Amino acid sequence: MPTPSDDVLVDRARAGDDAAFARLVDRYESQVAAVIVGMLGNGPEAQDVGQETFVRFYRALDQFRGDASVGTYLTRIAINQALKASKRRQRWYQRFLPRDDAPPDAEPTGNLSDDVDATERQAQVHAALQRIDEKHRAVVVLRILQGYSTRETASMLDVPEGTVMSRLSRALDKLEPLRAPVVTTEV
Repeated sequence: MPTPSDDVLVDRARAGDDAAFARLVDRYESQVAAVIVGMLGNGPEAQDVGQETFVRFYRALDQFRGDASVGTYLTRIAINQALKASKRRQRWYQRFLPRDDAPPDAEPTGNLSDDVDATERQAQVHAALQRIDEKHRAVVVLRILQGYSTRETASMLDVPEGTVMSRLSRALDKLEPLRAPVVTTEV
């Protein structure tokens, strides 16, 4: 039996078919999780935002026109929810931490090195991303980590393509000092 298209699954989900919606969740769960973890890091907050993303998609099924793909639509919801969570986190830190304390994510972690394992490297990349503001982080996550085109990123963030390119350039400039030093050996 052929795999139903997203359009078919959306139509079935609109008609009340919970299994069709579950298939959409299964199909896009890892994509949504990757975007959210890229924005917030891995943890309960990211899980909550992931769940909220699919809840909002479910509630918006009747308004979903299909102008964008389901994956693009979900990614846009995920980015918006992650940005809201990030702002809530910052407000919490501002309210409850003394001014000289920085959020744990903002602490320098040192340079990335080639000899760390993948888990540690992922944690270091996340820590580096947390050191740039949300609008720049969103562009890095979508363009570099998720591989979306400039046009797709612009559409998801609802900004012009030129803004995506300038934000990406600025973000990479800010991340450059955090790169691993290049070790050369003379032969």
